[in-house]
This record gives sequence, C-alpha cells and structure tokens, in this order.
Amino acid sequence: MATENDGFSELDQFDRKILAALAEDGRLSITDLAARVGLSKTPCQLRFKRLINDGYIEGFKAVLNPAKMQLDHIAFVEVKLSDTREEALKSFNEAIKKIREVEECHMIAGRFDYLLKIRTRDIGRYRRVLGERISTLPHVANTSTNVAMETIKEGWDKFGSSLS
Repeated sequence: MATENDGFSELDQFDRKILAALAEDGRLSITDLAARVGLSKTPCQLRFKRLINDGYIEGFKAVLNPAKMQLDHIAFVEVKLSDTREEALKSFNEAIKKIREVEECHMIAGRFDYLLKIRTRDIGRYRRVLGERISTLPHVANTSTNVAMETIKEGWDKFGSSLS
C-alpha cells in the first residue's frame, strides 16, 4: 500500500500509465508510448527520463525463454545458516550472487533463512550446483529442496492494472 513517504504516491496517472505500458512492452518507442498514454511526444519523453532518473525504471532487458534454452528445471531451495550475525549474512549474500544458476535469492523470516530459486538444465546439473556450490557457501548449515513440477505463472506483471 502506498504511503505518503514512499515516492510511489507522488506519481500521477500519466506516470503510472507510462510504467504500466513499459512493463508490458519495454521496446515501445517514445512516439508509441506517448500515443498509448495520451500525451504528446515531448512531455512523454521528459516524464520517461524523469522516471529513469528517479529510479522507478532501473533498466531494460530481453525476457528470455528458458525452455528454448533447455533451462526449464526449477528448484526452490530453503537454506538454513549456522550463523545469522550481520557479518555471516553479508558473507553469504556476496557468495550467492556469484552463482549464475541462482535466479532469485530472498532472505526469509521463518524456519529457514533464505529461499533460492535455482534454474538448471536438468536434475543432474542441479545436484552438482547444490553439492559443489550452494552447500559449500559460507555458514550454510543445511538445505532442503523443492522441485517445481510445472510453472503456472512466472514473472512479475509490474503492477498490472494498479498502475493505470
């Protein structure tokens, strides 16, 4: 929920429309974006640049198809650390960022410390990543794996209709 100090509430309807349109298609030209949100080209471009400068837009990237690249094996790994003092957390955080198969890493408040989303070619490759890389990271006490059988929804629709 937006609060007075979060910055998001400072966006007007045009800013929100610009963000929603770009979340749907980041390749829109300024001309097409302006037409879609109901602005002329120059004001749209100024708002676009401001949204980038203010950090609402962090960048642009291609959305790749993991199945086409034979990377459709997904495992979610619960990681419990042996030490959760700040230095240990920092050490783990820096190390996990270096493992390319780790698509997501979230610190969790619960019965384990981190939840990882690991994407590999197959279960054999996953087993090697877990055994040789993740289990050997600083302060890892134990792990528990949950393998995805089917992906129903993936990705964040970037606000959906809540932006417009």
